[in-house]
Amino acid sequence: MCRSIKTLRPPVLPEEATEEDIRAAALQYVRKVSGFRAPAAHNREVFDRAVEVVTEATAELLAGLEVRGQAARTS
Repeated sequence: MCRSIKTLRPPVLPEEATEEDIRAAALQYVRKVSGFRAPAAHNREVFDRAVEVVTEATAELLAGLEVRGQAARTS
């Protein structure tokens, strides 16, 4: 789907993903799904909210994943 979104969990990403990494992936996802690189003014609020929600969901997912051979992360 979004080939430019990189995997954000170890061991693919050697260190924890930063908030910036997570938001960039969320923005790319929302752009791909909506079909807009930058939304028109009348769509800006819903676009930005979608990026926020996807960012939060991604952070929650990464915090909850357990990678074999590594201890679970704590939030």
